[in-house]
Amino acid sequence: MGTYEFPELLVEILSNSSREKWPIFTTRPDTIFGVTFMVVSSQHPRLMELVTKEQKKEVENFLRKIKTTKHEDLDLLEKEGVFTGSYAINPLTNEKVPIWIGNFVVADYGSGMVMAVPAHDQRDFEFAKKYGIPMKQVIQLDKQNKQNKQEKINIEKMNKVYEGAGVLINSGEFNDLFSEEAKVHITKVLENKKLGKETIQYKLKDWLISRQRYWGTPIPIVYCNKCGIVPIPEKQLPVLLPEKVEFGKGNPLANSKSFVNVKCPKCKGNARRETDTMDTFVDSSWYYLRYCDNKNNKKPFDIDKINYWMPVDQYIGGAEHACMHLIYARFFTKALNDLGFLNKSLREPFKKLFNQGMLHGNDGIVMSKSRGNVILPQEVSKKYGIDTARLFLVSVASPNKDTQWSDKGIEGMYKFTKKVYSFFNKMKFSKSSMSSKRLESRINKTIKEITKEIENFDYNLAVIRLRQLFELIENEKEISKKDVESFLKLLSVFAPHISEELWQSIGNKTLISLEKWSIADDKKIDSKLEESDKLINQTVNDVLNILNIIKEREKREAKKIYIYTIPNEKELYNEEELGRRIGKDIEVYASNDKALKGSQEKAKKARPGKPGIYVE
Repeated sequence: MGTYEFPELLVEILSNSSREKWPIFTTRPDTIFGVTFMVVSSQHPRLMELVTKEQKKEVENFLRKIKTTKHEDLDLLEKEGVFTGSYAINPLTNEKVPIWIGNFVVADYGSGMVMAVPAHDQRDFEFAKKYGIPMKQVIQLDKQNKQNKQEKINIEKMNKVYEGAGVLINSGEFNDLFSEEAKVHITKVLENKKLGKETIQYKLKDWLISRQRYWGTPIPIVYCNKCGIVPIPEKQLPVLLPEKVEFGKGNPLANSKSFVNVKCPKCKGNARRETDTMDTFVDSSWYYLRYCDNKNNKKPFDIDKINYWMPVDQYIGGAEHACMHLIYARFFTKALNDLGFLNKSLREPFKKLFNQGMLHGNDGIVMSKSRGNVILPQEVSKKYGIDTARLFLVSVASPNKDTQWSDKGIEGMYKFTKKVYSFFNKMKFSKSSMSSKRLESRINKTIKEITKEIENFDYNLAVIRLRQLFELIENEKEISKKDVESFLKLLSVFAPHISEELWQSIGNKTLISLEKWSIADDKKIDSKLEESDKLINQTVNDVLNILNIIKEREKREAKKIYIYTIPNEKELYNEEELGRRIGKDIEVYASNDKALKGSQEKAKKARPGKPGIYVE
């Protein structure tokens, strides 16, 4: 259900000249030696016990000024606070540290009071900097291992603190321990001294399932003056929403007399139906079970079908689902399991979770209707085609990373899509059409790689390979129909619409979406040809860089290029392909060739996988 582990420390508080132990929590016991102040929530029920007479007026003014703090707003708030006048004793250092009231701590999280380590927590840092509270570094960045010289943090100059793990310093007997080690050792010391313990705090909170609206599931309850709250008998379920309702005047159900006024199931007297409906999360928290048996009119689902289909192999959703839909879906599964509606082995509904990233607009902000920065799919489809949009969006970044919309980027993908469509739409085949050994090798290798990348959600890498494969295909003199079909199947995952059309244009009568996925033939993957392709790609990049440098520095265009390889690699370099891709005359020589042209000096510099290059 999503948990956090807290060492709960009993911190001695010096308040109004008295001493008392208060519970306080931290998620970072490894930083306890860096505590320079405590922060108590402005909504803490015992807050005023900490406030001294001298600070009372200032505290009251502060409390009137600030608003109630919600946990989800903490990072957005400007950090504000006021000193209570009281101090706490650090349980391990015995140092006196001031207790402040802060607007960035909530009362219902942990114990409503936290240790502040401004050198290693951004919120604490901003607060300490604003009010001139000292800071103490206790974690040093660790580059490789703790024997290495550590990189020190300059607290005076920094605007953002390091919140990660590292090696402890200024921490007494725990110096030189890694953070994770230190957490364990420090917690044990606190437990032995009866000053703290490791506990688990669950983040699942009470869930309000009722809403005063029409479109939720009706709650099967009636209210009778004689019998009280009465559930609707099972044989009368489900309670259906009335179709004739009036919108615009509050809850439509409350204003529907035919819905509200009913007879009590027990005494048959007049009763009033519940007009709240269940939150839509109730339905969406078990829909995956109904999907397994969606035409069953007698019960929600058949247990045999659930056993066949469940659990779901892959759950995909936004990060917000982890604390909303997902947590309640898991709750429903466990509850139905405990009630005997599911097989005892089905305790978890989903095997794996994958959170996709968010799409940012041209302004760099996450797209949202409320912000007005949404780029409508209809407009993109009309201008570029929806396949272009799909290809662009999956190629920009890994699916679990945030993506930046780019007009220039989608224009580039549009050119690629048009080129693919035009090439295959005009292609003619004969039964004798054969692919070259090089193309056969590349296609089978690409099938293998893209299959793995799709399974691992590496769509951006898969699109790069598709584009590289097409670049090879469009420069081949002929290609077999089987290899064209393999390419289109790979493309269809990302551009289904044009792939279906091109599938038909090359003479197929079926749908590509119903075809079997291509299987790579390892026997056709030639490692020597693959090595050649790798060397050619690297050489093309090197030559193009040299040509750009010559153009910028010498203000001239190169006329001819000579490439010198070590003797046993010469056959791996294809002059024709190099010339086509670079756009210049290319001559390739072995470095020991007595008839080589160009530069003997450059030829001597040839190394394995790194030829010498001479430009005239």
